[in-house]
Amino acid sequence: MAESSKAVSLTVEQEQPEAKPPHEGLFLVLTYLPVYEVVLMSQVCTSLRDAVNNDILPWLNVTVEWPLNWRLNDEILFKVASKANGSLKTLTLISCTRVTDDGLQRVVEQNPLINKLRIPGCTGITPEGVLRAVKTLCQKSNCLKTLSINGIYNVQKDHLDMLIMNLRKNQPTEEQQPVYYHERGTLSVFKHEESQRLIDLDICPRCSEVRMVYDCPREPCTRKEWPLSPCRGCKFCIPRCENCGGCIESGEVEEGACEDIFCLECWLQLPKCSFCNKPYCKQHSNWWCTSSDSSLICKVCDENSHGYTYTDVL
Repeated sequence: MAESSKAVSLTVEQEQPEAKPPHEGLFLVLTYLPVYEVVLMSQVCTSLRDAVNNDILPWLNVTVEWPLNWRLNDEILFKVASKANGSLKTLTLISCTRVTDDGLQRVVEQNPLINKLRIPGCTGITPEGVLRAVKTLCQKSNCLKTLSINGIYNVQKDHLDMLIMNLRKNQPTEEQQPVYYHERGTLSVFKHEESQRLIDLDICPRCSEVRMVYDCPREPCTRKEWPLSPCRGCKFCIPRCENCGGCIESGEVEEGACEDIFCLECWLQLPKCSFCNKPYCKQHSNWWCTSSDSSLICKVCDENSHGYTYTDVL
C-alpha cells in the first residue's frame, strides 16, 4: 500500500509543468522601481535575480526611500550607484540622513550623466555640498535638469542664486511650472520633463525666506486677504488645504484627525470619525480604525477607548 502511494505521488510530481520565465515586460518595470522593491524582485526567480545582478537597466534610476533610507550611508550608496557603471540618470534619496557631502560628491563624480538629483530631507548634506555636486554635474553639456533639496538645512539666498546660475548654464530660460501644496513630495520617474521644475525651492514673496513656495490651484482665487497680490507663498505665510491645495481664509480653517488642515469644502466631503467628527487627509487615509458596527474611528479616539497608544505596542 505504501509503495503504491509513493508511486502515485511520484507520478503527480512528474506531471507538474516546469516553471516558465517571467514576461519580458517585467524586466522593463525594474527600471522604475525603488531600490527596496528591486531587491525584493531579485528574490522571485533566477531570471530576475540575474537581471538585477548583471544588467545596468534596473540601476539607471536609483530611488531610496523608506524602509531603506535610514540604513543608507556613503559606502552603501556608492556600491548601489556603481551598479550603473557610470550611466546613472536619476538619483533620488528621500530623507537619507546618513549620506554626507563626501558620499554625494563621490557618486556624482562617478556618474557625470545624472540629470535628475533629488535629495529632500537628506539633512547630512549641507548647502555647500549640494553646490559642489551641482557644479560638477553642470560642467558638461549634459547639464542637470532637475534639483530637489527641500529639507536641507540652512539654504540661503546666496546658495539659491548660485544653484540657479549653474543649472541654467546649458538650458534655455523657461517659465517654471506651478507647485501645488497637495502635490508636494510626489517624486516620480514617470513625470514628463516639461512638468518638472528646475529647482524645488524659491524665495517666498511674502517673508523673503528660501522655502517651498506654493501656487493656488483655484481659478480664480477667491482669497479676500491681499486681493491685489498673487496667491503665492510658503506654507507659513498662506495656510493651504491638505486635500486640494487651495488657500484657506484665517476664519475658515478646519482641522483633521491627523492635525492637518482643510478648507471647509473638502472638510464637508471627507469621511469623519464617529466620535470626534474629524476627517483624515488622503495621505493618512490608511490610519482609519473600524469599530464593531463598521463605523470609522480615528487613531486618537481608538486609543482613548482602549486606554493605550499605538506606540505602546510597536
